[in-house]
Amino acid sequence: MKLIVGLGNPGAKYAGHRHNIGFMCLDRIADDHSFGPWKAKFQGQVIEGRFGSDRVVLLKPETFMNNSGQSVVAAAQFYKLDPQDVIVLHDEIDLAPGKVRFKQAGGHAGHNGLRSIHAHLGADYGRVRLGVGHPGHKDRVPGYVLHDFAKADQDWLDDVLRGVSDGVEHLARGDAPKFMNAVALRVSPPRSGTGDKGPKGTGQKGTGPKDVAPKDKPAAEQPSPTRPPEPEAKAPRSAIQKLMDRFK
Repeated sequence: MKLIVGLGNPGAKYAGHRHNIGFMCLDRIADDHSFGPWKAKFQGQVIEGRFGSDRVVLLKPETFMNNSGQSVVAAAQFYKLDPQDVIVLHDEIDLAPGKVRFKQAGGHAGHNGLRSIHAHLGADYGRVRLGVGHPGHKDRVPGYVLHDFAKADQDWLDDVLRGVSDGVEHLARGDAPKFMNAVALRVSPPRSGTGDKGPKGTGQKGTGPKDVAPKDKPAAEQPSPTRPPEPEAKAPRSAIQKLMDRFK
C-alpha cells in the first residue's frame, strides 16, 4: 500500500497556483481512474483506490503548505505505513517547467511543505519533483509560486498531469523507473517516422535516383512495328576510290 500526497494550499484562490501542482496531479488521478468521492480526514481530503491488487490512498493536506507534515503523519500512522511507503508530489523551482524527477529520501531544499514533512515523518519518504521553473532571484520565489500558471504553461502542464496519472499505478507498485517512463511518453513522446528519405544530404523526399522514372527513348531510336528500319546511309566515296572502281 502507498500513501500518495499532493502538496498545495486549500481554497479556490490558490487552486491555479504553481505551489498547487501537487493538488492538481491528485485531482487528475482521481478523475482519470474513477476513484470514489473525496472525504475529509487527517486534516485533509482523502480518497482511496486500487490498481489491481495494489491499494493506494491519495491525500491533499488542508493545513496549508507550511504545516503539511501534520496531515501526512496522521495518515501514515493510521494506515501503519513506513516513511518509504509515502510519496509526495510537489512543485520544484530548481527544475525547468515540465521536467519531472523521482527521488527517494534526501533533503527538503528549503521547500516549506517538505520541511514540515521532514519534521514529522523524517526524510526517508519518496518525492515526485514537478518542475515549475525559477523566477530568477530568490526574493521573487514566494510571489512566483503563489501565483497562477501562465497561459503559455498550459500545454506542458497538461502533459505533466496526464503523464503522472498514466504512471501512478507504477508508483503504487513501487516501480519508479516505469512511472518515469510513463511520464516521459507524455512530456517527450517519441517522434514518428517520416517515410522514405531522399538522397543523403538533400533533406528531400522522393528526389533520389530510384524515384525518377526512366525517360522514353527518342522516337527516331525506336523501330516502327509496321515499317522495317531504313538502311544506313553510306559514307561518301573519295575520287581515288571512284577511279579504282572503273578498273574493276
